[in-house]
Amino acid sequence: MAISLDNIDRQLLDWLQRDASLSLSDLAEKVNLTTTPCWKRLKRLEECGVLRKRVALLDPQALGLSFTAFVHIKTADHSESWYRKFVDAVTPFPEVMECYRMAGEYDYMMKVQVADMAAYDQFYKKLVNSLEGLTNVTSTFAMEPLKYTTALPL
Repeated sequence: MAISLDNIDRQLLDWLQRDASLSLSDLAEKVNLTTTPCWKRLKRLEECGVLRKRVALLDPQALGLSFTAFVHIKTADHSESWYRKFVDAVTPFPEVMECYRMAGEYDYMMKVQVADMAAYDQFYKKLVNSLEGLTNVTSTFAMEPLKYTTALPL
């Protein structure tokens, strides 16, 4: 269930999405509050799960991780036990940035970030050897990122 947000809550979240390193006093100033009510709002947003985490966004290219693959997976087994095995097998892979259960042609899709094709091939081999029941693993590779954001539309 979505939480009810007023305009100040939305402004706070918008500023934090742009720069989570803003100090409490800077944040309060930007939304025309004093620090105490600003802190209380942030605390409420954290407690109800709207504000989950404050993190730094790293540049994959600067770190030598500019190869992005989208991995589409099909399985013949749609049982709860296979689903759990899949989640348990995929979660430890640091290369997997995102993973979704899908509707449509494929059952699962992952975004994988690695250094190059050789690193992707190593990941692929580990993945397919860690799970039984995969009927199709198809990959597509990003040539150029055109848009990337972590900011939700508020």
